[in-house]
Amino acid sequence: MKRLSVLFCLVPALALAQAAPQLPAPELTEVWTSVPPKVAPGARPGDPPSDAIILFNGKDLSGWESVSGGPAQWRVADGEMIITPTSGSIQTTQKFGDVQLHVEWMVPVLPANRKGQDRGNSGVYLQGLYEVQVLDSLDNPTYVNGGAGSIYKQYAPLVNALRPAPQWQSYDIIYTAPRFYGDGSLAEPARMTIFLNGVLVQNNVALRGPTEYRGIPLYKPHGDAPLMLQAHNNEVHYRNLWVRKL
Repeated sequence: MKRLSVLFCLVPALALAQAAPQLPAPELTEVWTSVPPKVAPGARPGDPPSDAIILFNGKDLSGWESVSGGPAQWRVADGEMIITPTSGSIQTTQKFGDVQLHVEWMVPVLPANRKGQDRGNSGVYLQGLYEVQVLDSLDNPTYVNGGAGSIYKQYAPLVNALRPAPQWQSYDIIYTAPRFYGDGSLAEPARMTIFLNGVLVQNNVALRGPTEYRGIPLYKPHGDAPLMLQAHNNEVHYRNLWVRKL
């Protein structure tokens, strides 16, 4: 009877073992090619990686031009490019689509009567059309979709991560250009993720169209285009600008 009991106990266990599904070998879900290329990161946070395109060499405005035509008219001093009155907006001579962009900017300490949009106003334009606002909007009330970290007139930042002036601020922007069908209609909107001073302020948002000061944004088909820095009759300093094509 003891031997029979053991056999009866083994039968269900064997049946369960036979019914259990056979898991695939782990090697079936391993991918070995293509091997990603090596990119050396910068030595310090904000330093350009080895595959970055340096947009400002700290010495002159080579690689930049006036948006209205001719040489860029900003001032260069102490490794910074500086907006001066009536200098006009500038843009890169190179054109870009999808990018990772790093920009550092600084607004000097301004008198208390400089308020709202008149406090270090500038902007970083992707493809010359889609603006990330530059402004000293720390303890400076203005419309929320027009402060630093906003995608101007479209998305307010998730948080206000500004440092007090005249400390340097940094933007790290992941930008995906819009896609268009052959007939010019929109296939995919532009998208942006933005870190301000290392803090996430825009999380993969879909842009409604190019930046408009008045009215509703409306997409029109376009290809790669320059990066633009806006001059808005305010002194703003820029340095350490670099980009990676994605």
